Amino acid sequence: MIKKKNKNSYREVYALGQYISMSADKARRVIDQIRGRSYEEALMILELMPYRGCYPIFKLVYSAAANASHNKGFKETNLVIRKAEVNQGNTVKKLKPRARGRSYPLKRSTCHITIVLEDITAIKPYKQYLMYLKKPGCSNENINYDTYSSGGLWDKK
Repeated sequence: MIKKKNKNSYREVYALGQYISMSADKARRVIDQIRGRSYEEALMILELMPYRGCYPIFKLVYSAAANASHNKGFKETNLVIRKAEVNQGNTVKKLKPRARGRSYPLKRSTCHITIVLEDITAIKPYKQYLMYLKKPGCSNENINYDTYSSGGLWDKK
């Protein structure tokens, strides 16, 4: 049986982090903030967020961008996080000795994180948008790129 090749595979790259010692729920809290954002905006958000789970996710996003630039020759400014998912990994169970010969169970949960980046210049509507911007008489003054005024960066408190 022949497997069909994914149409998007020529314009997307991924990085996979397995057995990261963190709860899947804690990682999802961070991943939900960066899903669908551009690469540079995601790095900025991950640097500013105060959660412990930001650092391994930051490394994964950075690694996926390095894969994109090295393996496929994509520019980092054109990358968007198309898919970011967190799956639950193994749970390491240990027993900690306590007083009077008793034991206390410890559960160390792990998770698997997948980050998929996509090059947006290969998408047809984006090319049409660029053609529209290059038309004479079309100005970029009415386009708002400010993250803070749109509420995108500080949605959740």
